[in-house]
Amino acid sequence: MNSFSSRPADVVIVGGGIIGLLSARLLAQQGLRVRLLEAGSIGTQSSWAGGGILSPLCPWRAPEPVTALCSLSQTLYPQLAAALFEETRIDPEWTRSGLVFVDSAEIAEGLAWCEQKAVETRLLLPDDLQALEPALSRAGAASLWLPSIAQVRNPRLLQALRASLVKLEVDLVELQQVTGFETSEGRVTAARTEKGWHAAERFVVAAGAWTAKLLAELGSTLPIAPVKGQMLAYGAAPGLLSRIVVSGDRYLIPRRDGVILAGSTVETVGFDKTTTEDARGQLTNFAERLLPPLRDAKILRHWAGLRPGSPSGIPYIGHHPQLHNLVLCAGHFRNGFVMAPASCQLLADLLLDRPTALPPEPYALDAAH
Repeated sequence: MNSFSSRPADVVIVGGGIIGLLSARLLAQQGLRVRLLEAGSIGTQSSWAGGGILSPLCPWRAPEPVTALCSLSQTLYPQLAAALFEETRIDPEWTRSGLVFVDSAEIAEGLAWCEQKAVETRLLLPDDLQALEPALSRAGAASLWLPSIAQVRNPRLLQALRASLVKLEVDLVELQQVTGFETSEGRVTAARTEKGWHAAERFVVAAGAWTAKLLAELGSTLPIAPVKGQMLAYGAAPGLLSRIVVSGDRYLIPRRDGVILAGSTVETVGFDKTTTEDARGQLTNFAERLLPPLRDAKILRHWAGLRPGSPSGIPYIGHHPQLHNLVLCAGHFRNGFVMAPASCQLLADLLLDRPTALPPEPYALDAAH
């Protein structure tokens, strides 16, 4: 707990991932006194574990409410990354690396979607792809290149957000798990942890895969469940791969310093974050078949995280139907980072009772997702 913990809060936010941190920043910038409660250490769960691709893997598959959040967020990210660097001198490494879909069976659908949404795209014949990314295995068919797709280095973005919140005097409370809420006359009055109560006028629950557990304490149900994803990081020479490459539901992400991420699995195993040799083998086979020089590269790390899965990947963003000073923002599944700026903007708009950046109805807790 930091030195601001004794101050009364206007808003208590439960959850220290990308959604909680970015929401705290937006609300603190509006002059609210914000306290953020995190069960573990800030920014160490799903937000840390992901890849930071600022696009759904196959955007043409996404429901329209997901596309709307992604499109708005993509316009907000360059300014967000620049502002965080200016404030904190921590570079989130926002990079317009582009994204290539290799040997996709959905080329026609992808081209049609890009044309409809005015997304820049190019069809690559095998020789074109070889010229663009010489180290990749030679493609057997056409590929699709989206040059405008960007990425962030998610651990660095989380570090920058934390540093920004410290400057904004947000009260960051770590290692305190919220175990319940005190309510009175249709309002939440306090969040309970094992170390005491945290009172405020308004509350936000942005606890990722743990959101449904917290809502159960309030007698509510929401179909958000943990979905494990395992990933690998390879150490390679900078420039071996320059663009994000997607094949099926897996991908390679090149970082500026040569690290290449290979991901990811999709496993419904409850709150189990252990890594497995089977997943390591699957990811190794995928990565080294797609990018053969990785066979000579060292695997730096193998880890797992728990995504907040929802039925269609549309997040729940809105007021609790009975507790009117409680707003939820969770259920982003594999697209938490790409949807985060727009999701948090919508959350802030709803919490502050002002016109919303996007129509809120598709994300309401009682909407048909």
